[in-house]
Amino acid sequence: MKAAIEKTVQRELRKLPSVDKLLKEAGIQAMLREHSHKLTVTAIQEVLADTRQAILSGDMCPSKVNLSARVATRLSNLLRPSLYPVINATGVILHTNLGRAPLSLAAQEAMQETSAYSNLEYDLPAGKRGSRHVHAEELLCRLTEAEAGLVVNNDAGAVLLILTALAKGREVIISRGQLVEIGGGFRIPEVMAQSGARLVEVGTTNRTYLWDYEAALTPDTAMLLHVHTSNFRLIGFSHQTPLADLVTLAQQHDLLAVEDLGSGALLDTAQFGLSHEPAVPESLATGVDLVCFSGDKLLGGPQAGIILGKKALIDVLKRHPLTRALRVSKTVIAGLQATLLHYLKGEALEQVPVWRMLTMDIEQIEPRAAALVEWLRDAGVQATVIAGFSAVGGGSLPGETLPTGLVAIDVDAPHELAQRLRLGSPPVIGRIERDAFVLDLRTVLPSEEAALEQALKATL
Repeated sequence: MKAAIEKTVQRELRKLPSVDKLLKEAGIQAMLREHSHKLTVTAIQEVLADTRQAILSGDMCPSKVNLSARVATRLSNLLRPSLYPVINATGVILHTNLGRAPLSLAAQEAMQETSAYSNLEYDLPAGKRGSRHVHAEELLCRLTEAEAGLVVNNDAGAVLLILTALAKGREVIISRGQLVEIGGGFRIPEVMAQSGARLVEVGTTNRTYLWDYEAALTPDTAMLLHVHTSNFRLIGFSHQTPLADLVTLAQQHDLLAVEDLGSGALLDTAQFGLSHEPAVPESLATGVDLVCFSGDKLLGGPQAGIILGKKALIDVLKRHPLTRALRVSKTVIAGLQATLLHYLKGEALEQVPVWRMLTMDIEQIEPRAAALVEWLRDAGVQATVIAGFSAVGGGSLPGETLPTGLVAIDVDAPHELAQRLRLGSPPVIGRIERDAFVLDLRTVLPSEEAALEQALKATL
């Protein structure tokens, strides 16, 4: 039996055409008129390699016409960008895997407009070289009353720059309860190690007092670092020293006090029925020397690390060589500037998608969900609206949920439906809940609803 199987496999392998023979096929010749010879050959080689493996696993050799069709599909995939838009119907507003904050229309337009030439580092009135830092700094200072500001590529980069420029070779004291790990396995202790600063842990995981910091002070101490645990919450028998107390202690001993806020809200989350998330102006009001946070979380802009605080320190950071390695592009600056202008104009709740989703009442979601259910039923698909919850996500407001209405689609294989929708065009990302595939329209932009219906129609 084994010998017969091996004989069959060898026979099928001999049927597999060479690259040169496939190149002579009419279908492949048509592809060569549209694509380069090198790219077409690459597609053929990959298809033949995959087919060879399939034959070794027991498949029959396909026809040359079938192989040509596979080459066409492979060419299409080779030329398709690997990064493209998806519809987020998970209900997770700041979905790290899906790019966190969706940008406002104004931010998108600003990024597109400045993708050509711009006055990025050109002082138009003076007609000479300028600085890229000015474009966002003035708006940030106006919104937060900070003395100065600097934008780098992300918050981890901001922490690394601060520690490298201001505490390299010296001690930085931090509570054990704040040694956080952020997305992707990056940990505060590891970032500190890369900076050359020496980590000094004080207190315990759940309780750290002011006297813990004071007892750890030495002549080598440079900084007291306070990290807001924006991606988890300690409850029960716990205590963390307030930032204001750390600032006072730092001032008494001529040390720096720095806070890594992480999510970095400019609006008071409590006024919308959410738990209180420390806002950037609150942190600065304590007298802290520097505060850093992300641009793509609760701020609702593009990925960036924003540093605000004392001008003398910001000037030191601007001059540090690492700043050039961490600098942001012109399109990010344009998107951030447009996002900040929404706050300055008092229109963030209406124009910044993150805040629009955070403040959306269930009364606004349920009619949209009911309309989609009716559309699905008209198409012969069983669906209902069920009560559920959305999540903030993205390392912000940990454990915070928002009541929502979920569109539950009744199918025998919900995981299979989830996969088919993920592989559709555009991809739709939902979630499985109570053994049903559900869509949360809180995170579906109104402009995406038609595309969502088309994707569902094509799949169901």
